[in-house]
Formats: sequence, structure tokens, C-alpha cells
Amino acid sequence: MELFKYNKPINFMGWSRNFGLLSLVLVLLSWGLIFTKGFNYGIDFAGGTLIQLRYDAPKAPLKKIREDLKKSQAFQDATVTFFGSDNEVIIRTKTSSGSVGKDVGDEVRQILKDTGKFEVRRVDMVGPKIGGELKEKGLMAMVLAILGILIYVSLRFEWRFALASVAALVHDVSIATGAIILFGIEVNLDTLAAILTLLGYSLNDTIIVFDRIREGIRTIKDPDLAGIINESITRTLSRTVLTSLTTFFVVLTLDLFGGEIIHSFAFTLMVGIIVGTYSSIFIASPLLMWLGFDVKAFRAKQAEKLKREKEKEKMRAMYEQGTL
Repeated sequence: MELFKYNKPINFMGWSRNFGLLSLVLVLLSWGLIFTKGFNYGIDFAGGTLIQLRYDAPKAPLKKIREDLKKSQAFQDATVTFFGSDNEVIIRTKTSSGSVGKDVGDEVRQILKDTGKFEVRRVDMVGPKIGGELKEKGLMAMVLAILGILIYVSLRFEWRFALASVAALVHDVSIATGAIILFGIEVNLDTLAAILTLLGYSLNDTIIVFDRIREGIRTIKDPDLAGIINESITRTLSRTVLTSLTTFFVVLTLDLFGGEIIHSFAFTLMVGIIVGTYSSIFIASPLLMWLGFDVKAFRAKQAEKLKREKEKEKMRAMYEQGTL
């Protein structure tokens, strides 16, 4: 299916400088949010206790719940918010299982017995030490993923392609994390899973664009790299837009109908899909030019490689025929 008819190349590289400046501003703002405002860590990373309640009444009495919880020493610092609907609430406290007790659900039932009939649907408890370990391992997983991508792209293409793809990944993750902080999204294991998924999605899109550029270097007669990139991206534009749109609508459906529990995962992916599609065209591809990729040298290298392969085939054929 062709959304865009290929008549003449679109001048993507002509806009690359403006989009590059926009990206630089967004990345700097994102890093500014990281160092000033910081992340809203969930109990997975910060440690603490999370209790989800569902009331039979149409609306949970938040004021009464907060007043009753303050009467208990274990829940003095608890925060109470609605969760998805007016009859479900989430109670969060920094107190871990060691000081709250083994059966937190029974304790909450006893404290809130006068607030109405409710069901304890979930109790999650994470100690501060475990939360710190999860945070450290999550960061390590992200760093190892980026290093693995750098090695993979270097072997499949060459070092300029690898640096360009990793720079695009850093760009995507930076803007996605900036959006997470800006909109107050809770950072938990689901959010980390979304960021790791974003790394894979963004790399896949970039690799497809790079494959088409490498093919264009071999087949397109234009000696100018910018012209080759423009034509290559134009040829793959329909595929890129269709893939991104279908994936975006699936994730949007998850966000709209999946409930609060999956909101952080879906939101992060939605931002990542938009930024990842944009970066494969306006960040990764222009970086090949800015890193000094030489079309003539690449073509000469490929021609020499093809010549060696033909010589090997010829030697093998002569050996098999007994003429060597």
C-alpha cells in the first residue's frame, strides 16, 4: 500500500538543520527536567506499600479515608487518590512491610471499617533496599541494551551508522523521559519496560531506513549523500508511516481502555513511537552527513569487496574442476 506516490525525492535533508535545532532544545529541556524536577518513582523503585481498594458505593469517601488513615502510626504519610474510577482508590505509603506488619490488608480493613463496604484488590510491598536494586538493575539493562545496539550496528553497517543510530536512541529516550516527568507519570517497572521496548522499536525503524540508504548508495547514481538519503527515505516513507500509525493506534487503544494500571506503559510508548519515527528521518540520517560519511570511499570499498568475492569464487571453481 502506497500512501505517498514516488514522483520525485522529498528534500528531508534540507529541513534537517531546523529539526536538529528543535531536537536539541527538546533534549536539553528534558535533561533539565531530569536534574531539576526528577522522576516520580513508584514503589517498585522508591520502596513502600501500595494498597488498591474498590468500594461498593459509586464514589469512595476520600476525605474520610484520609482522616482514618492518619489515626494509624503506620499510615501517617499515606497518600490517597482515585484509581481509574470514582469507586477505586490507591493508598501509597513509604512504610515497608517490615514496619507495617505481615497482613497489611487486614490492618487496612480494620482502620477503614467505618468508611463503607470495600474490597482489598491489591497489596504491593517493596523494601527500600529492593527498590534501589531494581532501579540500579533497570539502569544497567538500558546501558547494556544501548552498548549491544552499538556493537550490532557497527558489525552490520559501519561505525558512522552505529554512532548515528545510538545518538538517535539517546535522543528518543531523553525526550520520552522528559515527557514522563512533565506529565507526572509514575516511573515503575512498566515504565522501564516501555523504555526498553522503545529502544527496540526505534532501532528497528532506523535500521530499515539505513538499509534503504545503503542500498541507495549502491544503486543511485547521485554522488551527493544528501540526495541519496532524500530519495531513499522517500521510497520507504509509506512503510514508515503505515507501521508507525498502526502501532500508535494499538498503543492509544491500550491507553484509553486499558485502565490506570497500564497508563504509564502506554503513554511512554506513544511518545516513543512519535519521537522514534521522527528521529530515524531527521536525526539518524543527517548524522551520517555530519559524521563525514564518504559515498565514493564506501562504493570503492564495496567494489573491492565484490572483486575479492568473485576471485574466491573463481579459485573455488578452478579447485573443484581440478585445474588449480
